[in-house]
Amino acid sequence: MTSVLAEPVQTVPKQTRVSVELVPRSRTSLTSELAELRAELGSVQTVNIPDFLRYRMRSWEGCRMAREHLPEAIPHIRAIDINPREPLKMADFLRQHDIREVLVIEGDAPSDMSSHTFDVTSLDIIRKFRRELPEIAVWAGLDPYRQSFARERDYAEAKLEAGAVGFFTQPFFDRRLMDIWAELLPTKQVFWGATSVTTERSLSYWQNRNKAVFPSSFEPTLACNRAWAQDVLTFAQEVGGHVYFMPIKESVREYLGGIL
Repeated sequence: MTSVLAEPVQTVPKQTRVSVELVPRSRTSLTSELAELRAELGSVQTVNIPDFLRYRMRSWEGCRMAREHLPEAIPHIRAIDINPREPLKMADFLRQHDIREVLVIEGDAPSDMSSHTFDVTSLDIIRKFRRELPEIAVWAGLDPYRQSFARERDYAEAKLEAGAVGFFTQPFFDRRLMDIWAELLPTKQVFWGATSVTTERSLSYWQNRNKAVFPSSFEPTLACNRAWAQDVLTFAQEVGGHVYFMPIKESVREYLGGIL
């Protein structure tokens, strides 16, 4: 991963969906990023929007904006924010704006505990979506770093049994680890993740906070991350899966231009 690819313009096969993760910091910033995405990466038809409590805009509200620019938008739903004893509060909003997919993740507890959370798991909320919104496809998260291969595989299988259609993974940085997970997972419906790590601080975050595995050849440079993005796209095509990209500091053009 030390060389830069020639970067020819590449057409993504129809069977491989490509999503770009955009953070809804504000209405203005999201509108700008969506416009850039549509102008620079015309082959991308999907965005996925995370849900951060520190921002006023919720993920499904960001998806409503996104669907003014792109055909498909997938909001992240934090399981621990969902009251299991009440109807899903965003149900009418999702139906009204024809948002047909969601990604259910566990969710981190608020650092200051200012927001109320509930003692639920992703399995509980996946089942809740299947009961209350059976027309919506529910994706689940997969984290290859948080526990053993066997325990995470078993948890993934339980999510499928609960009604998930497939997975969004935490970003990968090593092809060998992706090969292992491609063999372990009982479905090909996987959005394989990649993100840009272009500073030593970001590299330290992923290693220490998320316990991510990097090969010794990894370098926190834009060139290295672009080469890896191309590798992840190729991998997804080879295994019959999908891919999502998470730009951090770089614009979508800097990170993915010429690759998608």
